[in-house]
Amino acid sequence: MNLQALAGNAPLKRQLDLQTARRGLSHAYILSGPAGVGKHTLAGLLAAALVCSGGGETPCGHCPGCRKARERIHPDIQWVRGEGVKGISVAQIRALRADAYIRPNEAPRKVYIVEDGQNMNPSAQNALLKLLEDGPSYAAFLLLTDNAGALLPTVRSRCEVLSLSPVTMEEAAAFLRLRFPQRPREELEEAARRCEGILGRAVRLLEEDGEARDALRQTALRLGQALAAGDELTLAELCVGLEKWDREALTALLDEEILLLRDALVRPGGSWDEPDPERRDTALALARGRAPARLLQDIALLDRLRAACGFYVGGGHLAGWLCAGLSGGL
Repeated sequence: MNLQALAGNAPLKRQLDLQTARRGLSHAYILSGPAGVGKHTLAGLLAAALVCSGGGETPCGHCPGCRKARERIHPDIQWVRGEGVKGISVAQIRALRADAYIRPNEAPRKVYIVEDGQNMNPSAQNALLKLLEDGPSYAAFLLLTDNAGALLPTVRSRCEVLSLSPVTMEEAAAFLRLRFPQRPREELEEAARRCEGILGRAVRLLEEDGEARDALRQTALRLGQALAAGDELTLAELCVGLEKWDREALTALLDEEILLLRDALVRPGGSWDEPDPERRDTALALARGRAPARLLQDIALLDRLRAACGFYVGGGHLAGWLCAGLSGGL
């Protein structure tokens, strides 16, 4: 398969190469991994391969099917997204099932890409299960999820799981140089370092406008300073202010705070090249004010909350958990 657009993930690419060489693509896959790891990129490539008419290696990238797939206008590829905060409903899955029994418009296959699969309730998953078991032979399903374990065992058993992994810092830097050829090399390398191998985070860091990025940085620093000083009142006030943040903004804040705490944990002496003096001083204060074991607990808490951002959980709930968890160590 032609999977050059997907950075890293060499074992997964070998798996798909062997599979397509032996028997072609499966009718159902679960694409699993944290937000920003490349699930949408891989889903787009698999969908294009399933409707490709170019012959030879797929997706060829040049035939009408591949071009339409890339532009998301192919009539035989559907992206299914949740409606509002409740995620994908059973009514959506039933509509998908009815559509699946209508033959393709122009390709040999019809492809359904179900986003945020972890947010489907059991009724929606059971409705989808019937389609996975008894659907028409031309229908293919790609379920995108941050956590494959959130899907019912019966659904997982009908699909092949493709687990995407974070890329190396070198792979991230190479990807960013291609994506942002006009940006300074130092800026790209900093984004590659901070993204923890999740390219979506690096892209978000580079595409944020300066005002939003500075507001995010200041909030992360204030959280760190409150933790370092043991200031429970300031911590509570900050968390109350987060209740109206959307999930994307909360995820970005948690990313930034985790990096700050990790710097405090692994570089307590301050002997690292940090161009932001305020950030360096906050990391040093955290190293002095929080024991290493407590920093590890804080990082684990923030990582769990970051994973929860992938579900349809309100900002108020996440802010409350953040305050309660961090306050426990003050």
